[in-house]
Amino acid sequence: MKKRYIALIAAVGIAIGWITLGGTQAVLHATSTTEFCVSCHTMEKPLHEYQGSVHFSNPKGIRAECADCHIPEEPIDYLITKIRASKDIYHEFVTGKIDTDEKYEEHRLAMAETVWAQMRDNDSATCRSCHSFDAMETYDQSASAQKMHLYAKENNQTCIDCHKGVAHFAPQATLDTSAFDHLFDMAKNTKADAEKVYPIESIKMADLATINPTAELITVSNDEGKRTVTVSGYQMKGAESVIYMGEGQRSIIASLTDTGIKALVLGSANTDAYGNEWRSADLTGTIDAPVLASNQPLWDYAEELDNVYCATCHAKIPPNHFTVNSWGPVAKSMGARTDISELNLEILTKFFQNHAKDVATHQ
Repeated sequence: MKKRYIALIAAVGIAIGWITLGGTQAVLHATSTTEFCVSCHTMEKPLHEYQGSVHFSNPKGIRAECADCHIPEEPIDYLITKIRASKDIYHEFVTGKIDTDEKYEEHRLAMAETVWAQMRDNDSATCRSCHSFDAMETYDQSASAQKMHLYAKENNQTCIDCHKGVAHFAPQATLDTSAFDHLFDMAKNTKADAEKVYPIESIKMADLATINPTAELITVSNDEGKRTVTVSGYQMKGAESVIYMGEGQRSIIASLTDTGIKALVLGSANTDAYGNEWRSADLTGTIDAPVLASNQPLWDYAEELDNVYCATCHAKIPPNHFTVNSWGPVAKSMGARTDISELNLEILTKFFQNHAKDVATHQ
């Protein structure tokens, strides 16, 4: 009888264990399906975003389900993620925290940052379950993708650093519009005898040229608010209507009129490795627009533009990652994907170009 009881107790224990573990596994699996994830009213908005993404529909016919991106396979991380997800049930049925489109947009950035932080902590484990650098055929990638993946490998970046808006819309950061107006307030304090000044926006130099924002101008004299300044750069043969920031560096700092071209003071010619003929070019004229005595406020503003228009979609790319000539088309192509204004894009581009790889190494 004693052995029978022991055997019965063992059998009951095993049965309970199997039921408990099996039931738990069944529940965890059932609550990890895409059907369950999107069954809540608050998940309608992210569902529609997901359905419009490449992870839902693509030429290869491969679909990543919700769990593939949001639930790590490693057991401990899996359990932690499932426990953490209980808050979603709480907010769905108790608080109604994101039960309207307005509420959802209000919390979109906070929710996204939470997920981004989790993915950084686990080195984008869910992304790497399907994607890996070793399996990439980089020759089939665009030139820019090849460069960025190489940069990511060399600098230990993780997938989510750059691929933030893959399955869901990236949050739209808000630019403090008063920050630009503050630049003009600061310009009011620029002293008449300031040695160097910097335009905040495109300005006219009499009938000689249009000077681009951030260009360095050397003050020659100041007469009742009208400054006589000199802009210095380089002119390339065949592009005589503009002044570039440096020899071989195609960042335009001034666009010249016919009168301005004739007024240029040119240096001796020098031919670069590509056969282009360059010479130094100085132009002196008067301006009456607001200017800053330092370019640092402009760079501070540009970094804010970088945070708003660049870093909400991918990790910030250091300015010294590209050369002056590379930054021009890169900034233009990326800016076209946003609603950044023409002036703000120009300021941001000039920030990148003035801190570019081939400028930083010569400072």
